[in-house]
Amino acid sequence: MEIALQPYHRVLLIIDAIINLVLGVLLLLAPIGMATFVGVPEPASFLYPCILGGVLSGIGLALLLAAFRPAASFSGLGIGEAIIINFCGAGVLLVWLLLTAHPLPFRGLVLLWSIVMAVLLVGAAELRLIFKHDATPTKS
Repeated sequence: MEIALQPYHRVLLIIDAIINLVLGVLLLLAPIGMATFVGVPEPASFLYPCILGGVLSGIGLALLLAAFRPAASFSGLGIGEAIIINFCGAGVLLVWLLLTAHPLPFRGLVLLWSIVMAVLLVGAAELRLIFKHDATPTKS
């Protein structure tokens, strides 16, 4: 279902994007500090707040892309937005795995690295589809 994009739709998308980006960045920069600040139990590990921060940041960027899309209608999440969310979420998990000392069992590391690789591969395949589609000449 396509919805004709009105100016106020773009404003709402931008406001939603800003909220997601601010929350995402705060969770990425201070995962434990945010829990203390808002009065919720502190997590035992930075992993979950960081992944949530990465996904929220990806959603915020995807909303910005949707808000400034040149199309006259809005039909939901597109492949460009999916790529942004995939790369943000997997990128944060990748950085966490590379830079954080984590006493995880081997099977946990295998699972997390498998998730990173799978999501990055899907994102790369989606990105390739976009470039392949853009390079394909259109029939008149």
